[in-house]
Amino acid sequence: MKLQSIFDQTDFVHASGTKEELQVANYLKEQCEALGVPAKLEGFRVAMGEIEEAHLYADGMEISCKALTCCGSGSVEGELYYMPGTDPVSVAGAKDKIVLMDTQGIGFFAYQDLMKAGAKAILFQYGNSYYPHTDIDQRDLREAVVGEEKKVLCAMIHSAKAVELVKNKVKQIRLEIRQKEYDGESHNVIAELPGKREEWIVLSAHYDTTSLSHGAYDNMSGCAGLLGIMEQMKGKELNYGLRFVFCGSEERGLLGSKAYVRDHEKELRQTVLNINLDMIGTYMGKFIACVSAEEKLTHYISYMAAEVGFPIAAENGVYSSDSTPFADHGVPAVSFARIANGNVAPIHCRYDVKDVMSMEQLQKDIDFLTVFTRRFANAAVCPVAREIPETIRKQLDEYLFRKRKEA
Repeated sequence: MKLQSIFDQTDFVHASGTKEELQVANYLKEQCEALGVPAKLEGFRVAMGEIEEAHLYADGMEISCKALTCCGSGSVEGELYYMPGTDPVSVAGAKDKIVLMDTQGIGFFAYQDLMKAGAKAILFQYGNSYYPHTDIDQRDLREAVVGEEKKVLCAMIHSAKAVELVKNKVKQIRLEIRQKEYDGESHNVIAELPGKREEWIVLSAHYDTTSLSHGAYDNMSGCAGLLGIMEQMKGKELNYGLRFVFCGSEERGLLGSKAYVRDHEKELRQTVLNINLDMIGTYMGKFIACVSAEEKLTHYISYMAAEVGFPIAAENGVYSSDSTPFADHGVPAVSFARIANGNVAPIHCRYDVKDVMSMEQLQKDIDFLTVFTRRFANAAVCPVAREIPETIRKQLDEYLFRKRKEA
């Protein structure tokens, strides 16, 4: 398998719920089958929005914006309120205001607080005031964030414009949005290498991108990793079966992996471990393992990596990727990643392209991950306890908005 061809064939934006995302799903299915491993697509619902019109006026002057999909339609007018923090005092000032935040999005509790405070609408900001490009990312108002609260109109503006609004002490904002909201479909791609036992190790990686990114680093690299492991493990006698899950719509809030654990809930009882790959194979960057399982696995990864001469930083925690829904359903999970500096290999922007990838480093990463996978697939008994430590459960509750993060 030529790794470079994977990036060449997927060198375009393929965001959640689009025909381009489906194109890449079918491509990955074909790559599995080319290796002699049957694969299938499993569809799941994603909320979609087609923006028909979006206008933002600051003291009567129109500025560029991108409406968030799934935030509703209509128009709203009010006083601008710049709110850099989400502390109670800051939130209290949002009543009847159109709030400008420093962030690119909003979490569950911050949104709930703003709705209870009476905010009329929310503006987010994207980009860098000093970069030559003035891209504005297309984001969505997620159902998991809205919860039982009402929707308010939301839009993204470029950071340079956000600075101007504050610098020029803009008073009045008018936001107009018209969009068509509908139920779309995304897909997981699933392939299997059976083992002797009726138990599985699930390997996962997401293949969707954000609206501006070609997603070479985040995360076609992880998908190439799964295909590389598959190629090296096929035809081998395994004790535990390997199930490969290429997840759709991770960038929309881990929707693919959430759909998988929901639709395969009974099978999770026979799943002993989740190995997740999210961003590997860059020229520069530190290789890490984030373990959502007992601490013994963290130590094992450190020891094994030292044994084979592969530098790694392993720690316990919850990773913002597709390993999280597995851990939340009681499956021990580990996410592997090569974390490069954002100035070297940025993500979620136009600069995430195949040029940041090193095929040599990617192959080294795949070789290490294959050794790790082989050891567990051939274990007489999977040594990792099927229990999630209390400290990890606490982090899962916070990450999945069941509990507020302690200050």
